[in-house]
Amino acid sequence: MWTSDKWIDYELLDAEGGERLERWGDYILIRPDPQIIWTGERKNPLWRKAHGVYRRSKSGGGKWVVNKMPDNWNINYGKLTFKLRPMGFKHTGLFPEQAVNWDWFSALIRERVEKEPDKKPKVLNLFAYTGGATAAAAAAGAAVCHVDASKGMVGAAKENLALSGLGDAPVRYIVDDCKKFVEREIRRGNKYDGIIMDPPSYGRGPGGEVWKLEDCAFELISLAASLLTEKPIFFLINSYTTGLSPATMGYMLMKSLPEATAKMGQLETGELGLRVKDSGLPLPAGASARFFIK
Repeated sequence: MWTSDKWIDYELLDAEGGERLERWGDYILIRPDPQIIWTGERKNPLWRKAHGVYRRSKSGGGKWVVNKMPDNWNINYGKLTFKLRPMGFKHTGLFPEQAVNWDWFSALIRERVEKEPDKKPKVLNLFAYTGGATAAAAAAGAAVCHVDASKGMVGAAKENLALSGLGDAPVRYIVDDCKKFVEREIRRGNKYDGIIMDPPSYGRGPGGEVWKLEDCAFELISLAASLLTEKPIFFLINSYTTGLSPATMGYMLMKSLPEATAKMGQLETGELGLRVKDSGLPLPAGASARFFIK
């Protein structure tokens, strides 16, 4: 398991009875987590002092039943700064478990920059959300193409990069359906040294049709893989879909790569995790497949 253990402004304090107890900067939040299927005594006193409590509704959806939080506030990860916004579907605008992936590909980007200082690596970030990975890649020295179908999320990404001192970094922001954008890039002949994919478990196509990641993951990976340069740096795919194991994603990724590229690199697959402070145990929080060439 790859555990994001370098956070200072975020802590997973406890995990009991289907809920997380978390510290986001100065604020304590309680949010549901379907991975937490065990029950136990909630000894941490902060369970009773949360600034925000999100509860799911039996009829679907949910809401913040306790909200003593500001509309937004900032937290830091190393030199990066992110604005948090408690949303109506339990999210805060950031997935802290992804920090271990940010560190991983940032190191690879820096190595390539050191080897080829006159050539800035190009990274494509698909389903890029509020730009955590975009900021990390840009800070490491990459030129990034950030693609997300939500105009609001792209706006939040721009704000996060500005807060991180990366407002002038070579980042191209695209509001578009990721599959359609990739298909256009293929026709244009554009190539990328690194690709990041963080697709949702469920989504809607351009015509409003509902799709499940399990049904279209291989096509998405295959299309994106065709955008890699002849000697790429990495390809990272993340999933929060229980039906897609890390090994399954790794198999699809390797099957999608050109034979020569596959032989040049290495594949790693594994779960992402956050260590629970009170128990010392890692909580599973997603999965990743990583292909890379050094």
